[in-house]
Amino acid sequence: MRRRDIALTLPLLALPRPLRAQAWPTRGLTMIVPFPPGGQADLAARPVAVAMEQVLGQPVVVQNRGGAGGAIGNAAVARAAPDGYTLLMALSSLAVLPEADRLFGRTPHYEVDQFAPIGRVLADPTMLAVRADAPWRSLEEFVAAAKASPGTIPYGSSGTYGTLHVAMEMLAHAAGIRLLHVPFQGAGPALTALIAGQVQALASAPGTLTQHVREGRMRVLACWGAERVPAFPEVPTFIERGLPSVEFYIWAGLFAPAATPAPVQARLREALAEAIRSPVAVRAFEAAGSPPAWLDGPDFARFVAADSARLIAAMRGIGQVG
Repeated sequence: MRRRDIALTLPLLALPRPLRAQAWPTRGLTMIVPFPPGGQADLAARPVAVAMEQVLGQPVVVQNRGGAGGAIGNAAVARAAPDGYTLLMALSSLAVLPEADRLFGRTPHYEVDQFAPIGRVLADPTMLAVRADAPWRSLEEFVAAAKASPGTIPYGSSGTYGTLHVAMEMLAHAAGIRLLHVPFQGAGPALTALIAGQVQALASAPGTLTQHVREGRMRVLACWGAERVPAFPEVPTFIERGLPSVEFYIWAGLFAPAATPAPVQARLREALAEAIRSPVAVRAFEAAGSPPAWLDGPDFARFVAADSARLIAAMRGIGQVG
């Protein structure tokens, strides 16, 4: 190559490559948790964010954006730029909330097809918790009290038709009881309300209850799972107690906006798979009694579709409740 050609070529080599040719990511990511701190989505997001930072080499900031039982944060990610830099750590209420809006004649905040499933992180059966000083020491005593005084036992939830609300109404419907629903902005505030005595019962994931049970602040009466939870081996399932239709799981999974490019989605799936196997995530989840429950994107998408259909059917069976 002649010296003049070399001189003309060097400035071109110094120009930045097109964005599509650059390694992704080139800046920090935001992981939105659509609830206040302290709930299952927050429990899933924080160890995963720390581990994903190490995998991706970029900051991953957890941002709690609660409201409307999770719909506000979900909608924010649905509308975000589809570049992989804004992610959602959602719960099983993701598909229920739009259907609840339709049930009440409201325009949904978002639709499920606006999200691309990246991977499932946790999947825990819900637990029925009461304060340690509550008069009920068994599920049977709790149900008997609710039948004796309909609508007088207040329970907290993460919001109307959120995960905790649907679980409790599923129980009430199957057991033939009526409870008093007290919605909060998320599972964290609902848990705080139970500890403070503002409500008397709560459906929650094992990971958010474990420490409080160990420290004697509350007890667990029953489990919404098909089998007993290893961290609570003494706690029976509702199925064992003659309520076969009462089965509910709080799963937490990572999503990106649906139009996120396939290569970016693939990188996120790889990073998430590596992150939940990392010591920092495994230790955090095991300490909470909530072991990782990994499903990769395509398998997670099929799981979400099947689980959502079951929950939407349950919600429609419950009908309009406050």
